Amino acid sequence: MELAGKTIILGLTGGISCYKSAELTRLLTKASASVQVVMTDSATQFITPLTMQALSGRPVFTSQWDTRIGNNMAHIDLSRKADAILIAPASTNFIAKLANGLCDDLLSTLCIARDGPLLIAPAMNLQMWSHPATQRNVSQLRSDGVSIIGPANGAQACGEIGDGRMLEPEDLYEALVGFFQQKLLSGRRVLLTAGPTFEPIDPVRGLTNLSSGKMGFALARAAQQAGAEVHLISGPSALATPYGVKRSDVQTAQQMYDCAMENVGNQDLFIAVAAVSDWRVSNIARHKIKKKHDTDVPQFSFVQNPDILASIAALPQAPFCIGFAAESDDLEKHADAKRRRKKIPLLVANLGPTTFGQDNNEVILFDDTGQQHFARTDKVTLARLLIAEITKRLPTQSKK
Repeated sequence: MELAGKTIILGLTGGISCYKSAELTRLLTKASASVQVVMTDSATQFITPLTMQALSGRPVFTSQWDTRIGNNMAHIDLSRKADAILIAPASTNFIAKLANGLCDDLLSTLCIARDGPLLIAPAMNLQMWSHPATQRNVSQLRSDGVSIIGPANGAQACGEIGDGRMLEPEDLYEALVGFFQQKLLSGRRVLLTAGPTFEPIDPVRGLTNLSSGKMGFALARAAQQAGAEVHLISGPSALATPYGVKRSDVQTAQQMYDCAMENVGNQDLFIAVAAVSDWRVSNIARHKIKKKHDTDVPQFSFVQNPDILASIAALPQAPFCIGFAAESDDLEKHADAKRRRKKIPLLVANLGPTTFGQDNNEVILFDDTGQQHFARTDKVTLARLLIAEITKRLPTQSKK
C-alpha cells in the first residue's frame, strides 16, 4: 500500500527494456497506485498496448489524437491528474526531444505540458549513453528539474556490457516510492549495522542468533528514501540490499566492529540494529570437531567481543548514536539500563522472541525524557516512524 492514492503516468518509449515495464506496472498496481500507461509508436513494436492494459487495468493511450478524453486534449488532462510521470524506458531519441523541448507525439507533448514531477529511466546501448550529445541532453534535463534514475551497468541486449542498461523493475519501484518520501535526512550520512553475527567454533559450525535483519534493512531503506547517504554493514543475511544503499557484508562481531570503526568518520548518525554476539570462542578448532563417543562433549572457552555501539559513542567526534535492544523479559528495566551504560541518547527496545524473523514489530523508545511506545505495525512503516523520530533529535549541523 506504499503508493495508495498516487496516480502514476508510466511512459514507454522504443526499446527492448519495455519488457521490464510490464513487471514494473504489476509492482506499482500491487502497491495500490493507479497506473496510466502512455506509449510511443516505437514502444508498441516491443510490447503491445493490450499487455499493458491488462496489467494496469486501464486503457492505454498511444495517440495525441485520441478522443477518449472529453475535450480531446489527452496531453493536458492526463498530466493534470498525475502525481508523477515516469518514462521507463527512456530512449536516446526521447531524451533528446525532452532536452530540446520537442513534442511531436502524445508522450513528449504530455511531458512538456506537465505541471508535476518527471522522472526518466534511460535505457540504451553503452555507446549511445556515453555519447557527448546524450550526456549534454541528460545534463540539461537535470538542470530543468527532471529526475534521472539510473542507468545501471551490466549486460545489454546487444551483447555488450557497460552503462546504459535500464534499472530492474524492483529498483525503479524503490526509486519511485522514495521520490514521494519527505527528505528528512537530506545531506546526512548514516552508518547502520543489521542482522546477526556468526561466531565459528570450527570450519563448519558456529554460534549465532535468530535475527533476520529485516528491521535493520527496513531502516536502511527508510533512511535512504529520506535523502541520506547510507552505508549498511550486515551480518549473514539473504535479504536484498535496499536500493541506493552501500552494503558491506561481515560475519563475526569482530569483523563488524572493524568495518564500523573504519567507516564511522564523518557520519552524522550511527544506528546499531544488529544482534551482535557478546562472546566468541577463543579456541576455534582447525578442523570439524568429531564425535568419537556418545559421551563426548566438547569444551569451549569464551572471550568477550568488542562493544561496537559503546566504542563509537565514546569517540571524540561521535555521530548521533541509536541502539537497539532485544530482551526476553523485564524489557523496560534492561533497556533503560543498557542505554545509560552505553551512554547513548536514544535506544529502541523490543521483546526479541516476538520480533525475530517477523514482518512486524512493537517497540519502546528510551531517552532522557522517558519512554515512547510504538504499537505493533509492519517493519516498513515502523522504520519510517523511527527515522522521523530520530530526525527530531539530530543536531542541526551536518558533518558533511
